[in-house]
Amino acid sequence: MMGRHKVIYKITYPNGKIYVGKDLTGTLTYFGSPNPTLIAQDFAKAERKSFTIRKDILWESDSATDGEVNRKEVEFITELRSNDPAVGYNRWPARAQ
Repeated sequence: MMGRHKVIYKITYPNGKIYVGKDLTGTLTYFGSPNPTLIAQDFAKAERKSFTIRKDILWESDSATDGEVNRKEVEFITELRSNDPAVGYNRWPARAQ
């Protein structure tokens, strides 16, 4: 039996900040669960009237274990610095100071 299609994705917001996440089911319309308060504070009311985000698949697998996907997600968050508040909306894993 074939495994579920698992992906690591990057969401890019209109301000250029990013969010890296994983989807263990390969659902096209899944856009993760970043903190909505963090995102909302970066956009004025007028900017929210037309709001386009982009989803890019960074990595995918039909055979990786959930543990492998979790490790890959952390790898991309660290590599892309999406856990740096100046760069992105991930708050985990905490950045080393």
